[in-house]
Amino acid sequence: MDTTNRILLENGNLCMAFDGDTGALCRLSSPLLDWALFAPGETGLSFQLLVPLGEERRNNKVFGERQRLSSARLGPDGRSLELVWDGVVSEQTGPLAIRVTETIRLEGDEAIFRLRIENHTPYVVESAGCPCLANLLPPGRAGWLKAFHYSYASAREANLRPNFQNQLGYFGFDYPEQYYGFSPDVPFVLFLGEGGGLSAGVRDDRSEIVAWNVELRPGWESSIDGRLPAGDTLAGVPVQTRFTVLHMPYVQPGETRDLTPIALQAFRGGWREGTELYRIWLDTWLVPRLAPQWAAEPHAWQQLHINSPEDELRLRYTDLPAVAAECARNGVRAIQLVGWNQGGQDQGNPSHDTDPRLGTFEELRDAIAACQRLGVRIILFSKFTWADRATEWFRRELHAYAVRDPYGDEYVYGGYQYQTPAQMLDINTKRLIPMCFLSDAYRELARQEFLKLVALGADGMLFDECQHHSPTRACFSPLHGHRPGAPTYRNDRLLIREMRDLPQVPEDFLMAGEACYAWEMEQYQVAYHRSESLDHIPLGRCLLPRAQLMTAVTGFHDRNMINQCLMYRYIVSYEPYNFKGRLADFPDTVAYGRRMDETRTELRKWFWDGEYRHTDGVGVMTAAGQRHSPYAVFRAADGSLGVVITNYGDEAIAVRLESPDRPLARYRLVDSDVWRDAGEIGIPPRSAAVVM
Repeated sequence: MDTTNRILLENGNLCMAFDGDTGALCRLSSPLLDWALFAPGETGLSFQLLVPLGEERRNNKVFGERQRLSSARLGPDGRSLELVWDGVVSEQTGPLAIRVTETIRLEGDEAIFRLRIENHTPYVVESAGCPCLANLLPPGRAGWLKAFHYSYASAREANLRPNFQNQLGYFGFDYPEQYYGFSPDVPFVLFLGEGGGLSAGVRDDRSEIVAWNVELRPGWESSIDGRLPAGDTLAGVPVQTRFTVLHMPYVQPGETRDLTPIALQAFRGGWREGTELYRIWLDTWLVPRLAPQWAAEPHAWQQLHINSPEDELRLRYTDLPAVAAECARNGVRAIQLVGWNQGGQDQGNPSHDTDPRLGTFEELRDAIAACQRLGVRIILFSKFTWADRATEWFRRELHAYAVRDPYGDEYVYGGYQYQTPAQMLDINTKRLIPMCFLSDAYRELARQEFLKLVALGADGMLFDECQHHSPTRACFSPLHGHRPGAPTYRNDRLLIREMRDLPQVPEDFLMAGEACYAWEMEQYQVAYHRSESLDHIPLGRCLLPRAQLMTAVTGFHDRNMINQCLMYRYIVSYEPYNFKGRLADFPDTVAYGRRMDETRTELRKWFWDGEYRHTDGVGVMTAAGQRHSPYAVFRAADGSLGVVITNYGDEAIAVRLESPDRPLARYRLVDSDVWRDAGEIGIPPRSAAVVM
């Protein structure tokens, strides 16, 4: 391989070599980890474009590494490189008048990739790949490699080496493939190996579509277990785990677009250290919205469902104060009321009218006021993402606001099943049509529906499924005033800001949402999710150490979920019978939850007002000398530490702390008032200890 015509960019973190003829990234290594990601002799990759030729040929690709550079210019400081192609040659139609400019700049330890596309053809540039990495090898070229990414306030991992997990239909690809979601919901991905990894993340909050793709070439050595070969070739073909950052810009004829900047950075450690790289950038611009004072204090909620599309009609509005009285007796400060709107949960969307079968508007308003006098806040469940396709309202008006695909058809979401066999068999499920938040007219309609909650005197709303617009990514409707292919996530924050700014909305009205992705917390004040898993990774908490996050507690002796709430600073949402019961249905859970809330109120300096630090600075070891998990560290404003150690198991454990910088002197259990010396910490089954 000719190595004489190479352009180098390097700092103490990454070393990159670009081919001076094609611009391909032909070498990527990390001095930090002594890690060469590309195997010797590999050609390397550059940008990719997909330029469909109308109905003639959709899959018409442009591979940057097959193009000839027009110019390459190193910046005067030696920390940036501009690569320009004044035209490109596609695989199917030959030369295309598309000017591509790729800029790579070293900013601190990061390498920031930017791509500009100037489209002078009659075709649409549908997608682009930048950066594209020819191979992902584990540090040291041996051992394991995994992908790690955000998923519903938690995280998922996918194996890359020595086994590769295929995630998509085999029939649609030539190679095994993985996709990890897309920004803003999944704004970064980590590739983890022994001792360190590589981070790739967006560095712009425009909510453009950025997806993360890995493909295995040429395929598996053994398909039954997804095994890669030990060598560098398979059937005479180089073995490559290719990584592409995919953008979906839909650059129109005559249009110029700058794509979302992407940062690459190597790091030592595991997912926690990699996540910190993204969080550092997030902290440069995201200021989470503060909650009203009552919601900023240690407290618990109950979620209560009173109706569904199959008509349970569980409670009348006038019954609500009795539920609130029960909450008040058990220290529960808020009720999230679900199914209060006409037709029940997930029917009639986006209508937020009251249901006459449950009572009148005035009865619900008066019931809310009565609950408030008992010291219990009422948060009304709401949903603006979809329209119920079965309604006359949709057929008459709402269809005009639907997110539409490139063929002009409405996207359809499958909906949710409730209670009856016909629903469980998906026979009469209400189908939901995603509404376009880029439509000014639809957002005005949503604001008027939202004001119905305000008029009822509610203390806030919880916007269910505010975090996604499934199954859509982009909208192609010509009726909404946006460009073709505009991302459907772009106005998620704008809608809530517009609602909040309405003059009728009280200053202390709470805006809550379900599993808000991090950027949404610029407007939302509480985020609800479900985390009932022994393997739950508190990635949402790591990204937002002080945000108000809440999780469901559904078990009838659910000590482990209560302990999880303490450990990750989650607000408890009590939900007996899948949020269709009352607090009296699981007294053991409520009693333990109350003790937990009393503990973190008493010790709020650490476990409520302190900063969540995951496991930083403290180790927890078992009597056998093995590392114990899970536990969490909190740092108070004065720098002192508090630790929560949880025993999820059914046998008692004894652990000790390793805290080299400072001693931790005493501990107690959640349901005990007795402090003990922290030399050895004994934790009964399904219990947790707080250590000071």
